[in-house]
Amino acid sequence: MKLAARPIVELKPTLSLVDTIAIIVGVVVGASIFQTPSVVAANAGNVGFALLTWGFGGVISLIGALCYAELATTYPHPGGTYYYLRRALGSSIGFLFAWTRMSVIQTGSIALLAFVFGDYASQLWQLGIYSPSIYATIAIVLLTGLNLLGVRQGKQTQNLLAIAQVLGLIVVCAIGLLGVSSQGTSALPLDQATNTTSSNLGLMMVFVLLSYGGWNEAAYISAEVRDGKRNIVRALVWSIGIITALYLLVNLALIRGLGLTQMAASQAVIADLMRLNMGEAGAALTSVLVAIATVCSLNATILTGARTNYALGRDFSAFSFLGRGREHTPTNALIVQGAIALLLVMVGTFARRGFETMVDYTAPAFWFFFLLSGISLFVLRRREPNINRSFKVPFYPLTPLAFCAICLYMLQASLAYTGWGGLLGVVVLLLGLPLLWWTQKVSN
Repeated sequence: MKLAARPIVELKPTLSLVDTIAIIVGVVVGASIFQTPSVVAANAGNVGFALLTWGFGGVISLIGALCYAELATTYPHPGGTYYYLRRALGSSIGFLFAWTRMSVIQTGSIALLAFVFGDYASQLWQLGIYSPSIYATIAIVLLTGLNLLGVRQGKQTQNLLAIAQVLGLIVVCAIGLLGVSSQGTSALPLDQATNTTSSNLGLMMVFVLLSYGGWNEAAYISAEVRDGKRNIVRALVWSIGIITALYLLVNLALIRGLGLTQMAASQAVIADLMRLNMGEAGAALTSVLVAIATVCSLNATILTGARTNYALGRDFSAFSFLGRGREHTPTNALIVQGAIALLLVMVGTFARRGFETMVDYTAPAFWFFFLLSGISLFVLRRREPNINRSFKVPFYPLTPLAFCAICLYMLQASLAYTGWGGLLGVVVLLLGLPLLWWTQKVSN
């Protein structure tokens, strides 16, 4: 009752272009880049194909970002994708997305990032048999509390973490490019880096796009960006450019430092590169870098995630408590999001495969609603042709068609390769149907 007594809050445009870039880069450049290069190398066949795939991932992300830029600048709203789906496909679809984002997509992402932080923090200081889960819980509680203090505290922390995150990866690139190779000599020229024997583009793209995932979070802060109609587009393009360049440099450094074959055999590819050049101290430094990168992504994911819950509370009376808070901060939405994420940490702990379980849990639902967001662009173009669009996706309709095709492929892949965690995510999504019926009944 205390939470519901808080007043309805209005979110104000307080984020600058730099703040927005920091949030997007922070969300995207998380723990994946420390894990996925070895999988890509194992399936690349040769050096050129490996680097080309990472570049292709940037192009695909840019295609999606251009579609989202039109939606975000035309319909700036804290609900982001929720608002686009609700406007284009109806309130029922919008509600199901908001429910799924609150219970599966965003909270699952928070939990999986927290598990990665816990895994690497435990290598620095072990807290017992459940050490990763303890660290994950602490991270969620502290960062949720930080964002409860207000947007200003959250964005300042995000800017500092994003700078530390990018600088850390630049250090890794410098060590890989300038340090010793796997043969104990200077770094390998690219034409001498060992090749693997086969290539598998489909599997490579699953992991590459996982590493690029998260740029769409810009939609959820579009109503809080100053001069949003111009800065949202600039932030998306700049962010994806920075991320693509950083990923290419990281992989170039790994290839020159380790060679493609050794990358493919590695379980912790960046740690192996650092260990080769700096010994065990380098491996420990990698754990620190991963912890910083994960905390950066975790903070940004918490900051953006509560915005959909807030929008749900504004639109559906049964969830009105989610739209309440203080000082332009969606307080109740943040608290509910944190509580669900902590529950998922418990699920991952009992499954004994925290990170993998949460990846499986979120993937099918994420790509399903991502596909619907692409479709909503077509619907809104046709239904509202006279609305002012300060930015239009270039090469329409080819660009959004390509985006929808990519989403459809990734949806199929996520359903084909996920375990029981994916099934659990689908079940939770479907639980939104009776909840929708109850909500509509209460509203009537």
